[in-house]
Amino acid sequence: MVQRIVLASGSARRPELLAGLGLEFEVAPANIDETSAERDPAVLTEMLALLKARAGVTTAPDAVVIGADTLVVLDGQIIGKPADADAARATLEALRERTHKVVSGVAVVAGHRAASRVVTTHVTMRAYTDEEIAAYVASGDPLDKSGAYAVQHPTFAPAARVDGCICSVVGLPLWATRRLLREVAGIDTGAPAFGRCRFCPERESAP
Repeated sequence: MVQRIVLASGSARRPELLAGLGLEFEVAPANIDETSAERDPAVLTEMLALLKARAGVTTAPDAVVIGADTLVVLDGQIIGKPADADAARATLEALRERTHKVVSGVAVVAGHRAASRVVTTHVTMRAYTDEEIAAYVASGDPLDKSGAYAVQHPTFAPAARVDGCICSVVGLPLWATRRLLREVAGIDTGAPAFGRCRFCPERESAP
């Protein structure tokens, strides 16, 4: 029997990533309160991923539900989505030529079974110019993204180096998701269909 899979996320990028595992799935964003006093990024992302997945199960109790959350962290401080263009510009200036962490939590829930994982990637930004920042901010792309950037943006291309899981930076660590689907629901998928995934350090810990 084919199991129903639901991605409990409103992100436009996570469905594109999950499709790389060759799965058929539905998208049903989870409506949860994400405010929390927790400041440890690893604890917070894992907690939110589980909350989203469990919220998804309440509306789709027959489904295997995937939840995820991603945070950008610079000097121990969580950087959320910018409130406006000025905030986006300031964030990109702060990140320029520096290394920060991207922490993603992913959770899979099926009935009473649940498991989660946290993946941390280090991203070093390139020496983009003020003019490049202005053009990128004017495009509107940074305004709905934690850290005010998309690592995969074809023209801004902000990262000089990514140490770790590139898919986690985009929004969903695929090797970790693959392992959780097998662990919780016995679902086997193909290897992630992205070239960079072949070199991902998460691959070594995947089944």
